[in-house]
Amino acid sequence: MRSRPRDFVYTVDDLFFATTSYLHPRDRIIAFLRYIPDPGGERSRDGRRYSKVDSEGAYRFLEENYPTYLYEAESIGKIMLAVPHELIEEIMTPTRRLKEIMEEGPSDELLEKVLIIADAFHEEASISFDDMGVSGSILPSLHDPENSDIDFVIYGLENHRKALEAFAQLKDHGPFKSLSEDYWLKVYKKRIKDNSLSFEEFCWYEERKNNRGLVDGTLFDILATRSWDEIEGSWSDTVYEPLGRIKIKARVYDAMAAFDNPAIYKVEDVSILEGPRVDIDEVVSFTHTYAGQAKEGEMIIAKGVLERYSGAKEGYRVVVGTTREALNEYIKVNYPIF
Repeated sequence: MRSRPRDFVYTVDDLFFATTSYLHPRDRIIAFLRYIPDPGGERSRDGRRYSKVDSEGAYRFLEENYPTYLYEAESIGKIMLAVPHELIEEIMTPTRRLKEIMEEGPSDELLEKVLIIADAFHEEASISFDDMGVSGSILPSLHDPENSDIDFVIYGLENHRKALEAFAQLKDHGPFKSLSEDYWLKVYKKRIKDNSLSFEEFCWYEERKNNRGLVDGTLFDILATRSWDEIEGSWSDTVYEPLGRIKIKARVYDAMAAFDNPAIYKVEDVSILEGPRVDIDEVVSFTHTYAGQAKEGEMIIAKGVLERYSGAKEGYRVVVGTTREALNEYIKVNYPIF
């Protein structure tokens, strides 16, 4: 049984999980709880009501009601959320959901906007409809037509890059618009909890990423998910060992997976500015703030946690976003921006 990020997993207990990994244990799917049954919930589907839960609420709800979904991942020493195969009712995929909307026709204005995005990337970036999908609340039909955002998925890392390039040309024309400074200020205050990035720096990075915008006034994200033939490895075939703090300067030579989860930057010409002197192969980010942060050929400064990885492959990497707030961890392009 296979599943990849942006899929939803619906269970026999009427719970909706979002898949969070490409690789899974043999008997379950690594996923995070998103929606739970709630008679007073704001979302509805097939006559039943649901509420969205955050990280803390998800763990608390499952500990109290369905501990079977708590999985002790020995290889990384953490308790994770995962859905055992025998409890899976359905794996919902973004590609199938988009196909349904296209074949049945949009039932509300939000779904009409989904088709505007799909048509634009098909026509302007020559991306097949088979390599697109829609996730988020629209996938399980729990969206609010007036207030929900659109999580638009592009499959294949090269396709995703083509979509971003197309949106760079499309934004501020027709139905597509850039985001306002007021919007970025809200995001900045939510994400940045230290002085790692000034607001001006944050806006400079975000605006050049071209992965988020408005379609007829509705916020949408252009999300990357690997195609099946881009997924390699198996669950727990690689072990990661943290070795303390590190700061480096390096050149990015491959940023194709910069919008993946985690974001990956292959680096060369590495100089160790602080920390152990080892040969570092890549910088990875587990926080959205530093996804798409740098491009091929750019010199970066990265500060985070040094990890040694071993097993299927061996080497060292810098990890940014080791905590939710990513305090004093960052990836910056190494030249004056202002």
